[in-house]
Amino acid sequence: MIIDLTGRRAVITGSTAGIGRATAEGLARAGASVVINGSRAERLASAVDEMRELFPDGEIDGVVADLATPKGAATLFEQAAHADILVNNVGSAWLQPFVDTSDDEWLKIFQLNVMSGIRATRHYLPAMVERGWGRVIFVSSESAVNIPPDMIHYGTTKTAQLAVSRGVAETVGGTGVTVNAVLPGPTRSELLIDSIAAQAEADGTSTAEAELALLKNTRPTSLIHRLATTDEVANLIVYLSSEQASATTGAALRVDGGIVRSVA
Repeated sequence: MIIDLTGRRAVITGSTAGIGRATAEGLARAGASVVINGSRAERLASAVDEMRELFPDGEIDGVVADLATPKGAATLFEQAAHADILVNNVGSAWLQPFVDTSDDEWLKIFQLNVMSGIRATRHYLPAMVERGWGRVIFVSSESAVNIPPDMIHYGTTKTAQLAVSRGVAETVGGTGVTVNAVLPGPTRSELLIDSIAAQAEADGTSTAEAELALLKNTRPTSLIHRLATTDEVANLIVYLSSEQASATTGAALRVDGGIVRSVA
């Protein structure tokens, strides 16, 4: 299968590192012009420079914007008004007991993980429908259906993304626009690797041992017995962004290493 996205413009939120960065690179490799996003100017500039070096013939732009806020969303829309492909990837997570999670913390993670995608989809979707082609992808998580007891706030936002994704897909049926969600499992992203390294240091073990312990203690049903790579997740997102995926919409597709024990 050859995926050719030449002439398509992709906006990937939260894409200076991790799954977002791997997705941006995958889409650029397929020929799309790419807009990457981050909330820190220096880091974004570095990511743009690195990607332009990787893809000297590509069109790579960057927008500094904190998408947890309406103001940040407006900045993104002003500087990147058009998108054929929208990947709602930006998000955050942290370990915290349910009873210790304050209202402000619930609202903070909901603004970033859920409202960022709602605002972006609301902005880019109408023009996609008018043109008769578009791709919207929400990067959810297997935690959406396998709620982690030490991150209920995070799992809740990921479930919300599934509801938004399916609901929006229903509204654009027959238009040529597809809307889907992907559900990664534990992935070798910067956020998780930093957490594993900190746990290894606290336990006096190696990062490899801490990684295995994480899977054994929190995701023992993994069938690959390792973390996924960001490229493995990005590959599915790139496919969903393609013409070849035109019959896939309203779906929640897992790339979780088999963690969720379900036949569907």
